[in-house]
Amino acid sequence: MRGGRFEAFIALRYLFALRKQSFISIISICAVCGVALGVAALIVVIGVMNGFSKDLRDKILGVNAHVIISSLAGGVRDAEAVETAASQTPEVVGVTPFIYSEVMLSSPEGVKGMVLRGIDPRTAESVLSLSKDMLDGRLSALADDDPDGRPGIIIGNELAKRLSLSPGMQVSLLSPSGRHTAAGFQPKIRNFIVQGTFRTGMYEYDSSLGYVTVEAARDLLGYKPGFVSGLEVRIKDVDRAEQVSQSLRQRLSGFPVYVRHWQEMNANLFAALKLEKTAMFIILAMIVLVGSFSIVNTLVMLVMQKTKDIAILMSLGAEPSSISRIFMLQGTFIGVIGTILGYALGVPTSLLLKKYQFIKLPSDVYPVDYLPVRLEALDMTLIGLAALALCFLSTLYPARRAAALNPSDALRYE
Repeated sequence: MRGGRFEAFIALRYLFALRKQSFISIISICAVCGVALGVAALIVVIGVMNGFSKDLRDKILGVNAHVIISSLAGGVRDAEAVETAASQTPEVVGVTPFIYSEVMLSSPEGVKGMVLRGIDPRTAESVLSLSKDMLDGRLSALADDDPDGRPGIIIGNELAKRLSLSPGMQVSLLSPSGRHTAAGFQPKIRNFIVQGTFRTGMYEYDSSLGYVTVEAARDLLGYKPGFVSGLEVRIKDVDRAEQVSQSLRQRLSGFPVYVRHWQEMNANLFAALKLEKTAMFIILAMIVLVGSFSIVNTLVMLVMQKTKDIAILMSLGAEPSSISRIFMLQGTFIGVIGTILGYALGVPTSLLLKKYQFIKLPSDVYPVDYLPVRLEALDMTLIGLAALALCFLSTLYPARRAAALNPSDALRYE
């Protein structure tokens, strides 16, 4: 046997012989368990962080568009021309107008502030995922007034629960745009019929958001015909929002509008999530570091115990570099075993969490009501490489100590 084969053979012999030295064997088992637990914890926690970010992004983009076209003057002028130009931009799959305002919703059970969004039911389905979130009723029902001429409204299920509302019931919306009379300011009030409820899974939206048609919103808020607050745009690839937004800015340069994408509007939130993911990676990597310290202890004690063997190998012609590689390989083998066991523990645990969702979260505290998990190949690779790198670094000192051994001093008292 020559070169690497000789060193690997000796390293494996020492590794499998550890069971004869019970104390060293216990330390090596602790090293393997430390590495395995660290890798498993990293896989599960990073998977949860990825799932949380992905689920939160999907929920936000289900209620909000990928790109928003707004006006610099309070309302988009020539909305139809802007919509036509935007829809002709490459990678744009849907454009719909919207009106945004805050109103008061009044029912027999109480009054609550609400975010009102006027949408076009015909084109909204190509941009928003509201149809998938409907619990009762249909999105298209917004366009149908009841026999008494009352327009429809769709509200979040948490808002409906709070005010004891269900489809078919009447509510009143109070607009901040009213008129001044001799008795003071009089708000504008319109009656609506609840046509359905939706549930996005995000308490913030489900407890304070309502949809009406663009025409009904104009009438309630006192806007002129044709007025819209802006246009919502859906694109093919959400990760290319920056590039598509730049294309839209160039195409709409002749209109007094500005373009923002979802990454800009939620930059602080997703930057905080990314920072938290990095911090969790560093903190949990400390568990692997603890396991790697156990590898140092194992190898140092093994070097002390195998002094005679090392001296004999050197006397037979083994180079110091070969002796060093023997112990480096042995520590690396321990790290590889621990990493494999960590994957064997962490991946099934993550998949079970993803499939059965048996850890529930309070929906009024967190934006999701379960613990989401998403395993990504890049993160899985980085976790394995980080664990192996820490284990390899832990072998350097014991390997150098073994290579520096003097054969004559080791055999002098044998």
